[in-house]
Amino acid sequence: MNSEKIRVMLVDDEPLALRGLKLRLQNFPEVEIIGECANGREAVKEIKAHSPDLVFLDIQMPGLDGFGVVRAMIGAPAPLFVFVTAYDKYAIDAFEANALDYIVKPVEEERLKDAIHRAREALKSKVASDRESKLIEMLASLSDDDRDRIKELINDPTWTEQQRYSERLSFKDGSKVVMLTADEIEWIDAAGDYMCIHAGGKTHIIRETMKALEHRLDPARFQRVHRSAIVNIDKVKELHPHSNGEYFLILENGSELKLSRSYKEVVARFL
Repeated sequence: MNSEKIRVMLVDDEPLALRGLKLRLQNFPEVEIIGECANGREAVKEIKAHSPDLVFLDIQMPGLDGFGVVRAMIGAPAPLFVFVTAYDKYAIDAFEANALDYIVKPVEEERLKDAIHRAREALKSKVASDRESKLIEMLASLSDDDRDRIKELINDPTWTEQQRYSERLSFKDGSKVVMLTADEIEWIDAAGDYMCIHAGGKTHIIRETMKALEHRLDPARFQRVHRSAIVNIDKVKELHPHSNGEYFLILENGSELKLSRSYKEVVARFL
């Protein structure tokens, strides 16, 4: 993706919002705007016709709204979506619709920069996955046994899931964007409407949902141990049972987390 442009389409029923987003995106040389749409139905048609890499999609539109556009792409090759909304309450629905990110209007430069970075990283991962698929298709011609084995790999959910997760993640912490490797993250817990990411002795406060974070982190390494906590299982040093059926996890840095009875099946991951 280093030398390739990110092909972007903009969708918003407000002409001023569309123009403002277009002007801001002109500050990103890696972005190429290939189309603009004023409503959801037009967006579906243009997305299918031009196959953009990334779509900035307004949620509230008359007729077919942003979520309707995403639903209309089911079964067809779909781009990455960044939802743009004037209402923060739509964030959870946005992530449940598998959006790459969401931005609250008015669009801030740093927030847009973060979304573009996420798109670039996601597209790198997709390109790597596509290349792997082409290599597999070539190897499949060697023999029938090879072809059968390759089909098993493709149909293996653990193999396909591994392609989704990046080793490097970005989070907005206040006015800055923090870049962390997955290995740096020790645990994550909720604090009201915010998430606290504990990594390398520091705590980063971000505005994101627990569910959205679970989607971004590899479940082979990160496990929910409480309604409001996720832990990097590689950072767990000790597991202590409690009399009421709960457990306490002791991390390498000495931190102690509770593993609730509702998540007791996770205990097997440590044994």
